[in-house]
Amino acid sequence: QVQLVESGGGLVQPGGSLRLSCTASALNFAFAHMAWYRQAPGNQRELVASITSVFSTDSAESVKGRFTISRDNAAKTVYLQMNALLPQDTAVYYCNARTGSMNYWGQGTQVTVSS
Repeated sequence: QVQLVESGGGLVQPGGSLRLSCTASALNFAFAHMAWYRQAPGNQRELVASITSVFSTDSAESVKGRFTISRDNAAKTVYLQMNALLPQDTAVYYCNARTGSMNYWGQGTQVTVSS
């Protein structure tokens, strides 16, 4: 059974940094399209950043220049480096994996940006 386990969330002051990690099990990770989504209270879940199996990346306009997605296929882990965090980045961040027609989600990790 595929599992995605996120870690690295927490409370950080505006302007600070966090690195989220998502480690997969029972997944053909190297061939999976990986992404990070987030959902703030009262909002729909939105795509933050994605990385393909050939390491092509994309990110939402709101995080360009501040967030970086990367992957380590040997460790079956995808990362989201978040810099210059803003209060509006506060949300639950979810890891997502897609392989073929299958779509998997992690349980989410809370990121709170507040002074």
